[in-house]
Amino acid sequence: MVFMVFLNTVDSFLVVESLITAIREYRIRIFCFEFGEKHMSYRGPRAKLSRKLGIPLTPKATRVMIRKAYPPGQHGQRRRKAASEYGKQLLEKQKLKFQYNVSEKQLRRYYKKAKAAKGNPADRLVQFLETRLDNIVYRSGLTPTIYAARQLVVHGHIRVNGAKVDKPAYVITDNDIVSIKEKSKQLPIIQEALGNSTPPDYLEVNKEALSTRIARIPLREEVPIICDLQLVIELYSR
Repeated sequence: MVFMVFLNTVDSFLVVESLITAIREYRIRIFCFEFGEKHMSYRGPRAKLSRKLGIPLTPKATRVMIRKAYPPGQHGQRRRKAASEYGKQLLEKQKLKFQYNVSEKQLRRYYKKAKAAKGNPADRLVQFLETRLDNIVYRSGLTPTIYAARQLVVHGHIRVNGAKVDKPAYVITDNDIVSIKEKSKQLPIIQEALGNSTPPDYLEVNKEALSTRIARIPLREEVPIICDLQLVIELYSR
């Protein structure tokens, strides 16, 4: 009797263990396919992610993609099947998400806000994303990447109207002045980025004071992103 109970216990344990293993493998496959779809940010190589998406996300990724203009992996150079309509929409959404370094939850929230606002949802979506504090820091040329801009904000190096703001999603208006903390102005990453930057026309950047403000709300055509926004809107409208 005791032996039968022991066998039943062992069988139950093996079944549970098999289920846990299957769930873990499923999650890993989903993560690899989506490149961190449910997480705040992708923590792997940016160059690899850039090759997967087909767009350079960092200066280093630009150099790598010149040498390796194909997706990562041992089968990256093979001809691939044409993506389905959903696959195309998903890819464009991923491009948008990683160019602004936002989570799936945040991007969906911006979409709902854009849909409820007046005007074209695609235009409004970009405008909401462009007015994020971390994006303004990046577009102003104060950092080489959006990821570095987020770090500056989170670590308290950024001031808005003279006050410390450490929330990357903080919304900047045309009356706000974004600047660098006085003690942080000589950081190498900031000085190097300024020398290679060309801020868009809708931002007024004072390179001497290391400050910037929004001159006007940008048009979709002015925003330097690589993405078919209409496909993103169609995906969220399903």
